[in-house]
Amino acid sequence: MQARTANLLGAAALAVTDRVLADAHRKAGVSASGAAALVVASAGSALSVTELGRRIGLSQSAAARMVDSLEQRGFFARRPRQGREVTVELTAEGREMAHTLLEERGAGLTGLIEELSPREQEQFAGLLGKLLTRLYQDVGSADLLCRLCDRASCTQGAVCPVGQAERDRKS
Repeated sequence: MQARTANLLGAAALAVTDRVLADAHRKAGVSASGAAALVVASAGSALSVTELGRRIGLSQSAAARMVDSLEQRGFFARRPRQGREVTVELTAEGREMAHTLLEERGAGLTGLIEELSPREQEQFAGLLGKLLTRLYQDVGSADLLCRLCDRASCTQGAVCPVGQAERDRKS
């Protein structure tokens, strides 16, 4: 039974990932990393290219290439900082695209969740919280694990399980 459940989880995870990434590519014409960069940048203040790359799981050089591409599309603007360091910030167009990406992601996933009864949805949310807490132990970074999360919806009436796992780890 455990092998079957693991297999079902793997198939569902891959199908959900494919769906979310296809929607992101169709809407914004960006890669998975590009979509994640837009969402991450929309959640806070200006970041260095290196920090943005760290938060989405890219090396500094790969992050620089991605930022170049997003800057050419008008989604990012570079701003000088100290010395040679620069930060990247979303433009108005980038903010709008990040918002659109999160809306599309949410709509696609909500369509799947609607197959469950309200009671099943509540149970599923609890189970996902457990799995995400466990995944945080492996990944070790809430930023990386939640790089395409709609953080506002995650904390509506509840505590984010990944954020809680990170707080527990630090205490």
